[in-house]
Amino acid sequence: MKRKLNILAGDTALWVIFFLLSGISLIAVYSTIGLTAISDLHATPMAIFFKHLGIVVATYVAIIIISHINYRYFSKMAKWVFYISLAMLAVVLIMGTERWLVIPKVGRFQPSEIAKVALIIFVARTITLNREKFGDNRTFYWLLVPVAVTCALVMPENLSTAILIFLSCYFMLLFGGVNKKMWWRGMGIILAVAVVGFIILYLVGDKMDMARTSTWGHRLQAWMHPNPDELTQENMARMAVARGGFFGTGIGSTIHGRLMTQAHNDFIYAIIIEEAGLLSAILIFLLYALFYFRCIRIATRCNGLFGSLCVAGLGTAIFLQAIVNMSVAVGVLPVTGQTLPFISYGGTAYLFLGCGVGVIQAVAADNKRQELLAKKAEAAKAEAETESTTPEEPTSDSLKSN
Repeated sequence: MKRKLNILAGDTALWVIFFLLSGISLIAVYSTIGLTAISDLHATPMAIFFKHLGIVVATYVAIIIISHINYRYFSKMAKWVFYISLAMLAVVLIMGTERWLVIPKVGRFQPSEIAKVALIIFVARTITLNREKFGDNRTFYWLLVPVAVTCALVMPENLSTAILIFLSCYFMLLFGGVNKKMWWRGMGIILAVAVVGFIILYLVGDKMDMARTSTWGHRLQAWMHPNPDELTQENMARMAVARGGFFGTGIGSTIHGRLMTQAHNDFIYAIIIEEAGLLSAILIFLLYALFYFRCIRIATRCNGLFGSLCVAGLGTAIFLQAIVNMSVAVGVLPVTGQTLPFISYGGTAYLFLGCGVGVIQAVAADNKRQELLAKKAEAAKAEAETESTTPEEPTSDSLKSN
């Protein structure tokens, strides 16, 4: 019985949250996959659903395997996985295949999802090795070089992913103990650049012919000035949210999910609200918030800086992505193309974010082992002190001499 329970190593609350999110995913994908399966993937909805189920199961296996590995080994692997992911990003950029790298007879995947996890672990390693130099401005900016290079390779095809990667890694610098004044000064510069970039994209982005600037410009303009008469994914998502109300129309009763090509991915949160209501939306948000809270708790309990930074960075990346997706679905942010972690239709993003959860669980499992060893050491010390202070029982010889 013990052996079965030990299969799910790490933080129990995180396992429960992941079970719930993946369960919601299976229901939501089954309800929304129809149009995409037939029109885009040229397969039956059931076949695509079982493909998604296979990805979910593979993700469970990946998390279980990774959670049983000593997380310190990831520091050695991080450098090489990071360099390989950079090479793949460069290939995608040169070939112009729009985010995807295709391997014949195997399938296609998004190198940016591999790079996201690899970079966070690499940055955790780099910060750990350079912590004593954190007071130096050059070290602070030097630590941002691998982040900037990765984001530069990701940005032409996926701006939102580049932004999320940068923010996650920048948060890690603060968590790693960098000079706070320097960090906030950098944050001020980042916000200023973001505002200027937003204004430029809004004003002339749709007229620029560079990377995907025209797409970004159109999305900003559509978000700022929506046309309610136009049958777009965004408008249908808003109608789905409005139709769902507080309690929803019932599981499987979606109308808009059967008309949208991205109902199973970018806008799956809106369809969940349509079917299960705003109450379900609040519960899902709370699941992600609790997930992030547990990650920060694991990070603060870890004795090693590398493990703490891995958990903080990966937890931040997953939480930020969830917030962005949910905000897009309800119209708070413009369309970004970000999926809802562990709920949207599975693929590279699902599997590699799952590997990130495996790393988090590996750190959590190590925390438990260290706490257990500490308790055993304290118990042994207390027992030794008790034995040393307990008076010896008098022998018969000592009684005779008395």
